Amino acid sequence: MQTTLAAVRLAGLAVTTGPLVRDFVAEGLAAGQDAAALERVARTVGLRRRLVAAPGQTALDLCADAAARLLAATPEAAGRLDAVIFVTQTPDHAQPNNANLLHGRLRLARTVAAYDVSLGCSGWVHGLQQAALLCAHGGARAVLLCAGDTLSRATNPRDRATDPLFGDAGAATLVVRDDTAGPWCFVLGADGSRARVIEVPAGGARAPRGPGPWVERADAEGNVRHPGDLHMDGAEVFNFTLREVPAAIAEVMALAGWTEPDVDALVMHQANRFVLSSVGRKCGFPAAKTPMDLVERFGNQSSASIPCALAESLGAELRSRPTRIVACGFGVGLSWGAVAFTAGPLTILPTVPLPLSP
Repeated sequence: MQTTLAAVRLAGLAVTTGPLVRDFVAEGLAAGQDAAALERVARTVGLRRRLVAAPGQTALDLCADAAARLLAATPEAAGRLDAVIFVTQTPDHAQPNNANLLHGRLRLARTVAAYDVSLGCSGWVHGLQQAALLCAHGGARAVLLCAGDTLSRATNPRDRATDPLFGDAGAATLVVRDDTAGPWCFVLGADGSRARVIEVPAGGARAPRGPGPWVERADAEGNVRHPGDLHMDGAEVFNFTLREVPAAIAEVMALAGWTEPDVDALVMHQANRFVLSSVGRKCGFPAAKTPMDLVERFGNQSSASIPCALAESLGAELRSRPTRIVACGFGVGLSWGAVAFTAGPLTILPTVPLPLSP
């Protein structure tokens, strides 16, 4: 699916992370893994530390903190808010949705619409398209897009193939109508035939949890998980990424009429360093234009990883001048989304951890 939308502008961005630090090498050593092998993986994949939520903290809490800070810093745009979109795979409840809970927490007006989007690592781009669509054609003056997950809670700590990957974060993005702004180009896609290569097999309506405890099983590599844990087929996910992501990036750049020299930065979902370097090279982008160090500082932040990369790697540019960006998210579904747009100057707040409860 291709979409081109005009008269929209990015007005602000804030990210809040989990407060607890987990260390890939230290945890691997504690699990009895070889030190040299751990360092080799850390260098290649980019796994060092990750920031995770404290007990009792949820994606709603992380996004609410980012949103409250952002709205306070942009009072003019905040006063024109007409909708809230919340992208998450880890909502507080099956019902009600996170967007309405956030609406109540922020004490927003009853005229402000609120709804969730159930997507993971591609979710920020899908949510950005929804926010831009509401501003360009839906009558909205400003839309608050929140995207965040606490996937560190969805993995089994004895699953060394998956558990070390994920950090927790929530992002708030403010999109406003601006009749002077240039076009934003989107490419969105899905491959539902391979949806189960990233899945939590049980716990939903199709396979509800029974009265007894989950039964844990070890796979051939010794990774332990139960049906309520997140599981990824790493090889299939990597193949999907190399197959679909470069094509989506090329398609959205063609839609925008851009070539690599026209683009200031290619900002992808921060899956891991090896994936990002492989895709960047395949797309013809130099490493200097492709942020890829966020995963070793924060972990894989799911739907919050692109906004965190924008804030952390391009914050100075985005605060001061127009910047041409191609962004691409990809993951659960299987799904992907790419956008080519010009952003800046805009308000970007410091990335901070959510305070621990007293």
